Amino acid sequence: MQKITTPKGETLVILPLEEYKRLIDDMDIASADRVRRNIAEGLDEMVPADIVDRLLDGENPVRVWRDHRQLSAQTLAKNAGISAAYLSEIERGRKEGSVSVLKRIAEVLSVDLEDLV
Repeated sequence: MQKITTPKGETLVILPLEEYKRLIDDMDIASADRVRRNIAEGLDEMVPADIVDRLLDGENPVRVWRDHRQLSAQTLAKNAGISAAYLSEIERGRKEGSVSVLKRIAEVLSVDLEDLV
């Protein structure tokens, strides 16, 4: 390992390529272990490919997540404190839904608000 100081005072390190690759591999392994641990602890979840595909295809995220959570429209609407008709309009793209309504829907679906917009 060699250290170099730049004119701005930054310290740079030169590593052999194999050592650099080993460090990158170690970081990747640590990151994967962290993801597995978060899933095991319920802090994160695996999303099935069909759900991801539906979201990427542009389907309404409220509908996709509702289907994934196996909730009826009536149950989601009731638990979010909105009418089933309003939920239907959101799912069909006729209404956007206010931020406060989308937050309540996100809570019921156990997703982040960002997952619905």
